[in-house]
Amino acid sequence: MNADPVDAILAQWQRERPDLDASPMGVIGRMARLSKHLERSVQATVAEFELNLGEFDVLATLRRSGHPYQLSPTDLFNAMMVSSGTMTHRIDRLERAEWVKRIPDPNDRRGTLILMTNEGLSLIDRAVAAHVANAHHMLRALETSEREMLALLLRKLLISFEE
Repeated sequence: MNADPVDAILAQWQRERPDLDASPMGVIGRMARLSKHLERSVQATVAEFELNLGEFDVLATLRRSGHPYQLSPTDLFNAMMVSSGTMTHRIDRLERAEWVKRIPDPNDRRGTLILMTNEGLSLIDRAVAAHVANAHHMLRALETSEREMLALLLRKLLISFEE
């Protein structure tokens, strides 16, 4: 297997500090570098639909919530773990584009719901299809069994941080 840039970093640490087991730096360093590559690729894909990652995330969250594709701002906020100001900005932008609209919450006279419009639904369905195709392309170096093992290991690691 070919060496990657992280291998050079690990070799330097081995040379300079042979007393340290720097192997975890290999995992973390590769994950960090991959994260940047993956984010750039996903951003390029959603940009084809005049969306940024945050806007894509809002529409995707509404879409996967199921019909009638509406959630409270708080539910959106909690699903995406962003600040309320960031969420408001995203909703404002999507509303100006007519991909979502604010409607009164029938269960809370003071509340509102964010409803995806038909235009927003059409857009996110196309964008998600492109995103999934791009995800398959990004993982093309892995066999199906390797992807499944990687997903399992990443889930285990993520759970350890989020518990």
